[in-house]
Amino acid sequence: MTELVDFVREHSPFYRELYRDLTGPYRLTDLPVIDQAAFWAANTVRDNRILTGRQTGGIVFKTGGTTSAPRVSVYTRQEWREMSATFGTGLRAAGVRDGDRVANLYYAGELYSGFVFTLNMLQDALVDTVQLPIAGNAPLEFAVQTMLDFDATVVAAFPTSLVRLARHVRDTAGTLPGIRLILFSGEAFYGDQRAVVEAAFPGADVRSIGYASVDGGILGAPVAGEPDVRVFRAFTGSRVLEILDPVTGEPIEDAGRPGRLVLTDLGRRLLPILRYPVGDLAEWTDPGERVFRLLGRAEEGARVGHATLHLDQLRDAVDMATGAHHVDGFQVVLRRRDARDELVLRVSSRVPDRERAAERIRALVDEISPRFADQARRGVVAPVSVEWVGEDGIRVNPRTGKSLRLIDERPV
Repeated sequence: MTELVDFVREHSPFYRELYRDLTGPYRLTDLPVIDQAAFWAANTVRDNRILTGRQTGGIVFKTGGTTSAPRVSVYTRQEWREMSATFGTGLRAAGVRDGDRVANLYYAGELYSGFVFTLNMLQDALVDTVQLPIAGNAPLEFAVQTMLDFDATVVAAFPTSLVRLARHVRDTAGTLPGIRLILFSGEAFYGDQRAVVEAAFPGADVRSIGYASVDGGILGAPVAGEPDVRVFRAFTGSRVLEILDPVTGEPIEDAGRPGRLVLTDLGRRLLPILRYPVGDLAEWTDPGERVFRLLGRAEEGARVGHATLHLDQLRDAVDMATGAHHVDGFQVVLRRRDARDELVLRVSSRVPDRERAAERIRALVDEISPRFADQARRGVVAPVSVEWVGEDGIRVNPRTGKSLRLIDERPV
């Protein structure tokens, strides 16, 4: 730990400033938890202050943000290979068998990571599969016909993509009984989605392929025989996953206490990840075995469909749309409506023309996240909703009295 901290202090301007008052030797808990807004303000395409050097190999992904100022995450070749190989160790626990024919329906291109990561992970995995690299942005007719032509047994995709695929199957082929395993990641899998998918793929087992994020990296592997798809085993060795008390920031080591997930990757040096909040809440189910259950989003970002919208950017959109009129309160609410995720922006403001301000907010949200805009246009998620309330309409933490930035009302 001390050698890594000394390295990032020497080579990364961001970490040099963050750790300026620290003296070694260092323990993990000596390091401050990263502020996400400050991290992304420094992690820019040009004049980057996070990186420890120039990227000369590896891969680049976009994790969100506006088209003109994307949030990017970079990996060296060695880091990427290690990550994909390690993630692949969880495939057998997810139910994948030697000889399975896997239809990869994650999105490809435009610096998305899902398709490429799944392809590399399957290629490096110890379980030997036949890959069908279809991609989630391929026409549904092509996807279904390819799965039939090559006798696919496994489908891997975002839940929203699986629902679209399942509805197309029901409208055309009826069912695809040859699919025995459905693998998902990137977003929660809700009961209303499961019913649609299971109708098109009768008898298929629905499992998580694992838990990861583009910015943080790999976080957890499926647990064999575990019926709850929200339960994962933390990757250990070069990674340390903490659950921190949301009020005190102290590490939680007992089961059943919710807290913020924070990741430290001891192997990443180009874009260091040291006590980085990944944006989710979790609780240990077996602390000794490092098994945990996801409980929903924390306050760093709102996951809607397979797009993440950062709360600071959403607040900026509201401030810009209301102009000089003071915003007394702001809150992001996530709901399910008509079997789709819905993003609700709850605003307390004295703006006189609320309808015009709401239209401006929606337009700005589309600019913030083209991925969200595309999902809304295709009907994968509900359009963004603006809810105007009085000051007492903003919910607060009953213990601290502080307003809650993010409320997830979706069923778990």
